[in-house]
Amino acid sequence: MKIMVVGGGGREHAIIKKLKESPKVEKIYALPGNGGISQDAECVAIGAKDIEAIKKFASENKIDFAVVAPDDPLVLGAVDALHEVGVKCFGPDKKAAIIEGSKVFSKNLMKKYSIPTAGYEVFSEPEKALEYLENSSYPTVIKADGLALGKGVIICPDFETARDGINSIMNDKIFGDSGNNIVVEEFLTGPEVSDLCFTDGKTIAPMVSSMDHKRAHDNDEGLNTGGMGTIAPNPCYTEDVAKECMEKIFIPTVEAMNKEGRTFKGCLYFGLMLTPNGPKVIEYNCRFGDPETQVVLPLLKTDLLEVMMAVEDEKLSDINVEFSKGAACCVVMASKGYPQSYDKGFEVTEEELSDNAQVFHAGTALKDGKIVTSGGRVLGVTATADTLEDAISEAYKAVGKVHFDNAFYRKDIGKKALAIKNNQ
Repeated sequence: MKIMVVGGGGREHAIIKKLKESPKVEKIYALPGNGGISQDAECVAIGAKDIEAIKKFASENKIDFAVVAPDDPLVLGAVDALHEVGVKCFGPDKKAAIIEGSKVFSKNLMKKYSIPTAGYEVFSEPEKALEYLENSSYPTVIKADGLALGKGVIICPDFETARDGINSIMNDKIFGDSGNNIVVEEFLTGPEVSDLCFTDGKTIAPMVSSMDHKRAHDNDEGLNTGGMGTIAPNPCYTEDVAKECMEKIFIPTVEAMNKEGRTFKGCLYFGLMLTPNGPKVIEYNCRFGDPETQVVLPLLKTDLLEVMMAVEDEKLSDINVEFSKGAACCVVMASKGYPQSYDKGFEVTEEELSDNAQVFHAGTALKDGKIVTSGGRVLGVTATADTLEDAISEAYKAVGKVHFDNAFYRKDIGKKALAIKNNQ
């Protein structure tokens, strides 16, 4: 089969590497892909948001199956466009992708169907939002309604921060039209869990839970980033918690989307907070997380293409989605200065890695036959092992075999998870 994967980051590289394991896959195209992905697929210079060009390429190249991985093309209707030309896809259509495309929609959905989440108010006028915030308790959370590259959330310890946040989102439009409406939300406390689920709108197959590390520096210090590393499984996500989430959050969400005429088929990402009052939804994503994918998919034992095709055909109940009992750790190697300004163009070199380690490319490009850095988050170095301790150790050994100038990474990925696990 000829496969097309839309996107060009670490998540897409992880998806492509896993798809390559399927005996059904003959050829993979990546649109646009990146320097590292070019070693595993044929990269095509078509942007992930260029829906018409994606549709045309798929039609002309007789693509058998497409995977639309990033949020932007999903929200823009890439799956709908591909279906128009008879290409089967993994990913939600435009109507269902709104679950991530609009925070206002998702919060109202949870309220309507009694899905546990933080208390909130919605505002379209900055003056009314400020009036509300003057009388709020702190800390509080402000979220831009639309997509904002994962950066549209401001945690406000006081009114001054909230006022500045409202001004930058709603008046200065730092996230463009995504900031036309905002959600002001109750600040929740507790361990965070990411849980990705395959669903065809009827059956739900949860993947291995994971723990992300958002802050740029060790000990959760520094600026928020797209993610500096992940481990799986998350030790906070016990069997009892998983059962509660399935009954109170996962099934009700999928059923709610069906009732709204927005059947969700694809990967539904649940960002959860395990509060003293039980698990609550912080956010939904309509696709695989990044860098969560880089630890979850290496643990998948079932053929990923088979799973994705079953989701598209609404036959997920026929597939036994299995994950290995081991653990995985991904350490993100970034460019010094990320998430702010950083230099690019440094050559990436790699020594031979052990069989249980692999490197997923996020911000790399191919220049004069060499792989060079082209982004803030450059690589995700992942290792799997029987235990979390060994997975972390093996991941850092692999990091030591990958080199580029101006590289930086956190030295404590998984440290918190190990402490929790050892105290259980």
